[in-house]
Amino acid sequence: MKYYIIAGEPSGDLHGSNLIKGILAEDGEAQLRFWGGDLMAEAGGRENLVKHYRETSFFGIGQVLKNYSTIRRQMAECKRDIISYAPDVLILIDYPGFNMRIAEAMHKAGIKVFYYIAPKVWAWREYRAKRIRKYVDRLYCIFPFEQSYFPKWGIEPVFCGNPLTDSIAQQRSSWHTKEEFCEANNLDNRPIVALLAGSRRSEIRDNLPDMVALSREFPSHTFVLAGVDWIEREYYDRYLAGSDVKFVCGKTYELLSVADAAVVTSGTATLETALIGTPEVVLYHTVWLYEKLRPYVLKVPYISLVNLNLDREAVKEIVRSKFDLGEAREELASILTGGSRRERMLADFDELREKMGGEGASLRFAKDMVKTLKQR
Repeated sequence: MKYYIIAGEPSGDLHGSNLIKGILAEDGEAQLRFWGGDLMAEAGGRENLVKHYRETSFFGIGQVLKNYSTIRRQMAECKRDIISYAPDVLILIDYPGFNMRIAEAMHKAGIKVFYYIAPKVWAWREYRAKRIRKYVDRLYCIFPFEQSYFPKWGIEPVFCGNPLTDSIAQQRSSWHTKEEFCEANNLDNRPIVALLAGSRRSEIRDNLPDMVALSREFPSHTFVLAGVDWIEREYYDRYLAGSDVKFVCGKTYELLSVADAAVVTSGTATLETALIGTPEVVLYHTVWLYEKLRPYVLKVPYISLVNLNLDREAVKEIVRSKFDLGEAREELASILTGGSRRERMLADFDELREKMGGEGASLRFAKDMVKTLKQR
């Protein structure tokens, strides 16, 4: 069968690559064509990569408006290419701003549409749920709580686990011991606190200054910032100047594995940190207006995927327009080794891993997709 897959950012490329491996294992005659990145190209053949996500990733309203004509052109190109390829199924991976429009167009063109990693309509833009019901033939969700959310909209989602478990498992064998990690990255032997300030410039700008201020309260620990390779080092340095915070790039999982605790912004990183087993505090600097409007704008009670999936505040969420250093210091101290909340949090993380379904999620999703297509 012929599969056309679209991923528009690094996380989608990662999950797409594992899905491709699963599809090839289940369908020996699979033909692939995709928008994605290097990982998908490695798994499915570079000759099948139509466009790299580096050309299509535009974050924030400013970038979208600035590149609006480019986005429209790319969308038209994508639609033409799918129609020309005539796949048995179009598989869309997250990236809803682009992918929901493609879903509508291809559904109207008579092409079967699977959506892998459901858009987070439960958090914002809930109206998209109606469009999913109308234009998506099969919805695959990766969070347990989504199984009870989407039926409210007349959608029966498929949950086979969370592909992050596969991504973490694949990397685990290459991780070093704490001593080796410290030696390789010129760190001393103090306990490590990992800082995950986000993967976008705006997140780093808003959150890293607060994290640096917090680091000064714990001279007995080494604070290490996890950088991403698509943001230049100089951008980080403007916020790290004058601090003792260390920097590593492209080693987030390994850093978390040797850290005593972590301070994390919202997003997927909160779940990754928990699945690796590192106690965490969620620290998110927001604007005053959002803090006041949050109960009316955000459709869910938490911003952390850990808390959303456990349906309780297992990790502390400090979401403030004005940073409270005392509050952050108290919460971080409570989850460091010997802290009052550490053991309870680690037990919560064990429960979370059980809910996520364990390793092999990518293959289970692929099996369901291939089986569903063969039954049509």
